[in-house]
Amino acid sequence: MKMNTKSLKLLISLFILNSITLYLYFSSHPDYFRRPSSSTPNPHHFRSSFPHHTALVSLPNSNKPWPILPSYLPWSLTPNTPFTSCEAYFGNGFTRSLHLLKPSPEIYRKSGKGGGGGGWFRCFYSQTLRSSICEGGRMRMHPDKIKMSIGGEELESVIGRGEEEELPEFESGAFDLEVGEKSKSVGKKLADEGFLNEFLQKGQISRHTMRELIESIQLIGANEFECSQWIEEPTLLVTRFEYANLFHTVTDWYSAYVSSRVTGLPNRPQVVFVDGHCMTPLEETWKAVFSGLRYAKNFSGPVCFRHAILSPLGYETAMFKGLSEDIDCYGSPAHDLWQNPDEKKTARISEFGEMIRAAFALPLQRHHQNSKSGTRNHNILFVRREDYLAHPRHGGKVQSRLSNEQEVFDALKSWSWNHTDCKLNLINGLFGHMSMKEQVRAIQDASVIVGAHGAGLTHIVSATPEAEILEIISNEFRRPHFALISRWKGLKYHPIYLGGSHANPTMVIEKLRDILKSLGC
Repeated sequence: MKMNTKSLKLLISLFILNSITLYLYFSSHPDYFRRPSSSTPNPHHFRSSFPHHTALVSLPNSNKPWPILPSYLPWSLTPNTPFTSCEAYFGNGFTRSLHLLKPSPEIYRKSGKGGGGGGWFRCFYSQTLRSSICEGGRMRMHPDKIKMSIGGEELESVIGRGEEEELPEFESGAFDLEVGEKSKSVGKKLADEGFLNEFLQKGQISRHTMRELIESIQLIGANEFECSQWIEEPTLLVTRFEYANLFHTVTDWYSAYVSSRVTGLPNRPQVVFVDGHCMTPLEETWKAVFSGLRYAKNFSGPVCFRHAILSPLGYETAMFKGLSEDIDCYGSPAHDLWQNPDEKKTARISEFGEMIRAAFALPLQRHHQNSKSGTRNHNILFVRREDYLAHPRHGGKVQSRLSNEQEVFDALKSWSWNHTDCKLNLINGLFGHMSMKEQVRAIQDASVIVGAHGAGLTHIVSATPEAEILEIISNEFRRPHFALISRWKGLKYHPIYLGGSHANPTMVIEKLRDILKSLGC
């Protein structure tokens, strides 16, 4: 009876939270209240504006719901979020709201001929990250005005293609927004150079494609706002750079996740890649975390978005900026922060990792299992580096960070078989031969994650809170990526620094033995 009462209270609380989220979303996105008219497609159908496309097509909202995450904390906009707080870096530090285009008053009265004018656009600026998340309604994309390769091809079919061919170049008017026919802004650009320099700063980024996209946006009258297709569901527009590298892709995932939360989306958005990169295995996670995936050049004719969100580049996230800036933050359980807020602590990386696990329908609560003899079972995951073809300009060879990796693995395997205090399972983490879901499952099931410095270790964002990290670092690759992620997530981190690239297997075993003692073995 006691459990039933607690469950009922939990359900009621979740219902109230969901209702508030929906209210805030729809009240802050005016286009969703707009009545269909001669110039407004029905929210569940569209009819092409072009004479040769006359079929009425059903467009049900197929966006996936957000899962319930143990580490979730509200993403409410708090204007007084401290500038140097961990929430400002990893959560909703986008506290300054900037309206570049407000909906025309015409949308609130019945339109006759023409009418319309319902486009809107705003940005949320983070002084901490010097970055903006932007969103707009009734926004149109012209794929033919974006110069880049098609994207989404099989890797083998585009071997040798240059990176410059895959990154977008926007003609003026590649994107536009609908305004009223009588508006004085018809024919003008959405944003001037002063706005771009202040709120979409290039910084150290050589090609700031989000800035270039916004710079291309023009304002057009409702009579010219014709679309070959309407996308009714909220959609993230994402440009990737180092799309085949797991670390950089995780920063893109994180930016997309934060953008979705900051803009208060009630469900997981669709994603459109505004780039011309070929397919990679990493797309499996994009599709799992979000509701759908398309490439911009896969659309034929002008496509209109009821609600588009422009996700900042992965280079603008705290996960990347922390490599060169001192972000003094530490991971902490969400329930502790809910009861005792602390500016120097965060649960956002844990929340994000749970989002990835939930997207693959993996359990969010994991407990160590005991064997029949009563000893505890522990998985030790050894993340391996192996040759694979990553992208069209890659030769298929991966630079070794641990010259005797196989020797170390074999020594650990022999040692684990003879371990008596606990049952140890040494997992051969050949991620190049595993699906993304299998990789995340292996990370989730691991008590200890071992590996030489390499992008595959970025998966530790999805590790459980009890997992411990053992990184073997050669003198040539002493970089802070995984020490930082471990700290921001609250994981215990143990480095082994090498004089060169060769590791003494006995030294690795001794370090691992100490870690296992702390786990009760």
